[in-house]
Amino acid sequence: MADILALSVYNHYLTSYASKGSTSFDTHKKSELRNIYNSIVKLNKESPLYLPNNSNESKIFAIDLKEDARQLQNTIASLGGLDEAALLKKKEAFSSDDSIASVSYIGSREAAADAPTLSLEVHSLASPQVNMGHFIPSDSSVDLKPETYSFDLNINDLNYEFQFEVRDTDTNLDIQNRLTRLINNANIGLKAEIIKDDEDNSSLKLTSQKSGLSSGEEHVFHISDGETSKTSGIVEYLGIGATTRVPSNAEFSIDGVPHSEPSNTFTVEKNYRITLQGLTPEDGTPVNVGMKTDIESLTANLRQLAGGYNHFLRSAMEYTQNHPKSNQLVSEMWHLVGGFAEPLSDIGMNINESGAIEINEDLLQQSVLAGNVEKDFDRIKDFTKALFRKSSQVSLNPMSYVEKTIVAYKNPGRNYASPYITSAYSGMLFNSYC
Repeated sequence: MADILALSVYNHYLTSYASKGSTSFDTHKKSELRNIYNSIVKLNKESPLYLPNNSNESKIFAIDLKEDARQLQNTIASLGGLDEAALLKKKEAFSSDDSIASVSYIGSREAAADAPTLSLEVHSLASPQVNMGHFIPSDSSVDLKPETYSFDLNINDLNYEFQFEVRDTDTNLDIQNRLTRLINNANIGLKAEIIKDDEDNSSLKLTSQKSGLSSGEEHVFHISDGETSKTSGIVEYLGIGATTRVPSNAEFSIDGVPHSEPSNTFTVEKNYRITLQGLTPEDGTPVNVGMKTDIESLTANLRQLAGGYNHFLRSAMEYTQNHPKSNQLVSEMWHLVGGFAEPLSDIGMNINESGAIEINEDLLQQSVLAGNVEKDFDRIKDFTKALFRKSSQVSLNPMSYVEKTIVAYKNPGRNYASPYITSAYSGMLFNSYC
């Protein structure tokens, strides 16, 4: 049973968080890692020994709490940086039509003043490769001998062999479902899905996650079973070997100069990261890409700060019914934001009854234009830094908010560092194997 619980938490972590990946703010200098280590040592010295609630729900709660805290940290760090001079001074880029091209600024704060305004025309979007199989009757028996079948798949210069059983009781849909799970679970950059028509026929559709073709490539993936190790015939039977849509590159022009990219997301002059969303209209009106004014950037930063805080607060409140200690965290967040209610409300960032920040857009715009934000800027930065410190504390020890039974308090004045406290979190995914 313990193995099942550990596996459930592991799967929850992978499906909920693994796809988010890491950001540049998840890398650290040696000095930062040393500070984290020293914080852990201090925490272990001062914390009593306890037995945590070892339920599956408590484990998932602790993981959610840590990841939400990490997300809030990254949100704050992205608003220009964590040093005093750069905090809340992130520069924002604009696109005159986000439905055609969205943009973000990736250059340094110092270089933002020299970032050019670009004229962009989109002629075609990058597209992935698609192999669409035959439409065959879903509920009909498979017209293949019961055997172990296999096929070879080449993608990203790597070769894979997939093997599976065909039983005499299998229908066509059974085989398609089996291959869909097999390919998707392999996580090799290929998406498999079943498409049905109005006559209860079904087809196995394979789509590459990668779009476009790099120089020298003819395809993103290739499927065959001519030289496979087991019984062949499944590729021809399902019709998944033929490419029905060839991958294509994005075609666009910047300031009249033609460009081609294998992906719809690319960088320009180390200043902009552009994602193409649609095509330029027939009248040829280009999309203008450039930098927002300092006032517009500050307004966007404050909106993002409020959004990050509200998301973290909502996540904590979702657990108050099943995890009473979550109420402690919610109360701490209310107390934190309440201490800055006046300077925040003065610029249109009001605290509602649930403790969330509601933005009065008109007042916020007026406050930024009138310079009121600059007047209260130190207090707003203090709020931002306090929020970062709180998220760091939660990220360092999410077990602080998990139900637990105190076993023994440390002897005052004779405390020693032990790894017990942090091991309760870091080892809980695999505790059944210890």
